[in-house]
Amino acid sequence: MKRFSSALTLALVFTAPQVFAWSNHSFATYRALEQMPELANAAPVTVEPLEAFLKAEEKTIEALLASQEAWAAANLEKFPARPAALAFVANADRSDDARRLAFLMALRVAPNSKFALFIQPDPQLPDITGTRIAYAAVNTLPEPQNSGYKFIGLKPGDQIAPLAVIASASDEPDYGLDINLWEDSPSDWGKVYGFGPLPFGNPALNYSTQAPFHMGFYHEDSILYMAAPFIKRTFPLLRSYQYGSLAALAFRTGHAYWGWRFAGLSLHYLQDLTQPYHASLAPGNSTLQLLGANILAMAGMSGKKDDMVVLLSNRHLAVEKYQKELLQNAASSKQDTAIEKALHNTEKDRSYPDWSDRYVRDVVSAQSAAYAPRLAQTLVATVPELFVSDPSFDFGVKEAGISMVSELSRRDAAGRAQLDSAVAQLLGNLGAHSRNAVRSILKASNQQ
Repeated sequence: MKRFSSALTLALVFTAPQVFAWSNHSFATYRALEQMPELANAAPVTVEPLEAFLKAEEKTIEALLASQEAWAAANLEKFPARPAALAFVANADRSDDARRLAFLMALRVAPNSKFALFIQPDPQLPDITGTRIAYAAVNTLPEPQNSGYKFIGLKPGDQIAPLAVIASASDEPDYGLDINLWEDSPSDWGKVYGFGPLPFGNPALNYSTQAPFHMGFYHEDSILYMAAPFIKRTFPLLRSYQYGSLAALAFRTGHAYWGWRFAGLSLHYLQDLTQPYHASLAPGNSTLQLLGANILAMAGMSGKKDDMVVLLSNRHLAVEKYQKELLQNAASSKQDTAIEKALHNTEKDRSYPDWSDRYVRDVVSAQSAAYAPRLAQTLVATVPELFVSDPSFDFGVKEAGISMVSELSRRDAAGRAQLDSAVAQLLGNLGAHSRNAVRSILKASNQQ
C-alpha cells in the first residue's frame, strides 16, 4: 500500500490546470451578502494597512494565534503542530516589515503574500472612481488567460463599504496565500512550516501546492482512508478558523476594515467546500471503481485511470466555467436570474444547525459531498458529450475558446434548465452558509 497514494490521488484529483473551486468568489459573495442587514446598513469603514493593525493589537494577536494553535491541535485530524520558533511573540521594538513577516509565518501562509489595499468592484454597479491597479499588485501567481479581473487600489484613510471589503477578500486566498507551504516545495518557507511533504499532487506545480488548503475529503468511504490515509491531510478548516477568529478580534478591537477583510478570507474556504469537486474525491465514481482503476494502473494498465482523470478534470472545469459565465452575464445585463435569486434566498439559512466549530465540516462539506454524485450525473446528461464524457478531449487546454452558455443554448432547453437548477442549488447553499458564517463572526465579536 505504500505508493497507493500517489497513483490514487495524484491521478484522480490534481490534473486540472487549476484548483479554484468557484471562479472569482467575489461575484457570488456580493450577491449572497448584499441584502443582509448587517452589511446593507453598515457604515463605511476606514481602510488601514495590515501593518497598522498588527502594531496596534500585537499582544492580543499573540494570544489569539496561540489559542488558534491549541484549537487546531484539539479539533483537526492529522494536524501538524506549528514549530515553536514560528510562534508570534509581541515585540514593540521591531520594524513593521519584521512584524508582518512574523505574523504571516505564524499563520503559516506564504510570506510573499501581497495583502494589498484593494477591492474588486461589484460588477452590477457602475464603475467606481479610483485608480486601477495591476493583477500583480494583489496576486503572486501569473494572471490566467482572459481572467477579466479588475482591481481598484485603496489608500489608508479611505472610506469603503464593508460589502466591497468582504466580497473582494473572499476571492483573495486564491492569490498565492497557500502556495508552496510544504517541505518539498520550491520555497524557503515550506522547509520550516512543519506541514510535511505535499500529501498529493506535484510539488513543482504551484496550483497543486494550494490544493490541500482548499479541498477537504471528510466524507469518503473508510476503505479509501485505509488505502490512502494522507487524503485526510487537508486544511481548509484550519484556514476558515484562523481568519474567522482574526475577524472577530479585529471587530472587538475597533479595526472594522480588517474585521470585514478577515471575514472574507474565512468565507473563501467555506465556499470552496460548497463545490462538490472540492468536497468529494471523485464525484460520480464509486469506491470500487477508484480502487479497480488504481489496481490496473499499478499493474501497468493505466488507461482506465487516465480516462477517469481527464473526465474528472473536465467536469470540474466545465461546471465552474458555466457558473462564472452565468454570473458575469447577469451582472452585465443587470438582471436577477435564478442564480442571483438563489444567492439572495435567506429561507434556507435557519434550516441548518446552529453554528459551531464543526459546522464547516459536518454541515457544509457533508452537504456538498452528498450532492456530488447527482452533480456528476447532471453534467453528463446536460453538457455536450465532448466536454464531459470524452477522455480524448482536454477541457483545460481548450477552455479559453469555449463559451458554456453558447454551447448549452443550442442544447435541449429542459437539459439546460436541469443544469441551471443544479448550479442554483449549489450557489444557494453557498449563500446560506456564507451568511451564517458572517453572523457567527459578528456574534463572536459582540457586533450587532
